[in-house]
Order: sequence, then C-alpha cells, then structure tokens
Amino acid sequence: MRVGTIILVAAAVWAGSTMAQAAVSINGRWITQDKDAIVEIGPCGQAICGRIAKFLVKPPQGYDQKDVNNPNPKLRSRTLLGMAVVHSLKADGNQWRGTIYDPKSGKSYRSVVFVTKKGTLSVKGCIGPFCQSQSWNKSL
Repeated sequence: MRVGTIILVAAAVWAGSTMAQAAVSINGRWITQDKDAIVEIGPCGQAICGRIAKFLVKPPQGYDQKDVNNPNPKLRSRTLLGMAVVHSLKADGNQWRGTIYDPKSGKSYRSVVFVTKKGTLSVKGCIGPFCQSQSWNKSL
C-alpha cells in the first residue's frame, strides 16, 4: 500500500470515529423534571442555550415573574419567560458542557447535558465533583 493511500484510509477511519463520538443533538423543547416549564434548546451565537419558552405552572408572582432571586441586583428586574437558563453549551464527545442557572435559587452551576438511550434529556448541575441530575422529557 502506498503512503498516500494509508493516510487517506487513516483519515477516513478517524473521521468516522469522530462522527460516532459526536454529541447527539439536544435541540428542541423539553419539559422540566418538575413539569413546571418548557425549556427550548437551540443555537445561541457560537454555542447552544436553553430559554424558558412556556410556564406550565403559574409562578408565584404570575406569568411575568421576574428574576427576583438573582444575586446581582441589576438582573432582578428581568423577566424569566424567554430568559436563557442553560448557557454556553458546547459538544464534548457524547454530551454537552456549559452552565445552568436555577431561577428558584438564583444560583448557577457547571452543567453536563446529554440525551439518554430512553430519549430523555439528562441535565446535571455540578459544584466541584458533586452533581445533581434531572430528567427532562421531550415536549410535543
């Protein structure tokens, strides 16, 4: 076998294994584990983000609920509906890594997101090595 042929074969094998390891798309509308909101995940600049698309349960201060628990006083007047709660997700193998914001606590966490074999979205919020997982279902 010639060197050029070996390089082409090696490149094809590498490309195929890279595609097989690529993260499954998480884009779409997902019902949160508590079934209180739908988060729509999709492109957001150079990354992927998820915005609150719809409340399924009326928030304590109504459907125009503000981000009252945010530690930054300047951000407390923004409306939760339409706000990105999952930020800067980038593919990493078979999962997506970024940040998730919990408007109920006003805290942000390192996040790992992936589609499970059952078709649900596993959403993890992590502090250091400790993670808490949620399972979100696809919305119709």
